[in-house]
Amino acid sequence: MAETQGNDILVSFRGVQKSYDGENLIVKDLNLDIRKGEFLTLLGPSGSGKTTSLMMLAGFETPTAGEILLGGRAINKLPPHKRDIGMVFQNYALFPHMTVAENLAFPLSVRGVSKSDIAERVARALGMVQLEALAGRYPAQMSGGQQQRVALARALVFEPQLVLMDEPLGALDKQLREHMQMEIKHLHQRLGVTVVYVTHDQGEALTMSDRVAVFHQGEIQQIASPRQLYEEPCNAFVANFIGENNRINGRLVSQTGERCVVELPRGEQVEALAVRVGQPGEQVSLSVRPERVRINGHSSACDNRFSGRVAEFIYLGDHVRVRLEVAGQNNFFVKQPIAELDPALAVGDVVPLGWQVEHVRALDPLTAE
Repeated sequence: MAETQGNDILVSFRGVQKSYDGENLIVKDLNLDIRKGEFLTLLGPSGSGKTTSLMMLAGFETPTAGEILLGGRAINKLPPHKRDIGMVFQNYALFPHMTVAENLAFPLSVRGVSKSDIAERVARALGMVQLEALAGRYPAQMSGGQQQRVALARALVFEPQLVLMDEPLGALDKQLREHMQMEIKHLHQRLGVTVVYVTHDQGEALTMSDRVAVFHQGEIQQIASPRQLYEEPCNAFVANFIGENNRINGRLVSQTGERCVVELPRGEQVEALAVRVGQPGEQVSLSVRPERVRINGHSSACDNRFSGRVAEFIYLGDHVRVRLEVAGQNNFFVKQPIAELDPALAVGDVVPLGWQVEHVRALDPLTAE
């Protein structure tokens, strides 16, 4: 991680643990610095500890051990309403008996803001999410997307230094969800507020975030920029969880510097980047992204070359996923842009394929879960 000066850090988790029964740790040992103004996403499968971590930061859960610092001071004992944090939940949590304008005024009036000030700030917040025309409506008279916008405006209206979002787009349909992802991202860029966002949708995390922390079994597996997570996963869990991934199991033969040789079950040898490997003779898993595999003539210049039998074509509009049988595995995928797909290719064809050393990563063997 890049070194940041202490004053650039807004939130620090230090040795934070959480257990509900005194035995099982939902969050094992969380050490995490969140930078001022960044959009950080906590990503992981359900039960991985991401939401619990967010709730401890919000003050709705108390850490079992460790401390959480906000702007350099410990907030473990501070109640939620004193933390200067905006919250957006999946279920909007709007007051049904209040109009949009009253919903937005509420967090200001409980903070003792003057009436004239409230009117001005509510108008500004409504402008931010383009809902000026709906100020007098009640939540029940609005669509889900509009309600989510109001919830967003309400979290921003008192100008908090930090906004927490827990799966805020989970209930929306795909198109609206993608539209709202960009809205939130652009709002973040305009306002410069720090956002901590929880989702289990990896596409959403990659699209919106400056950095993503991948959670698994109560621990951060890797924290990095979206591009780095996708291109340079540090272990088999991250490689498999983020994006599509071809995984081939093998055995480490030798390692020389950053590269290694891995033998596959049928005796083929692959040269790969040694990212997370043990000693020669031990099991490893290889990770290759489907878009990095070249087939037919394109494969002639590749370092690692194989042949594969075409099993299935899956048409996705702008590209085709070709499922092949490669090295004894029947679920090896290659992603081909429509423009590059050979129209003569047919199920049952045996084709040459390959990839470069820099696109295959030798990682820990993925344990069955």
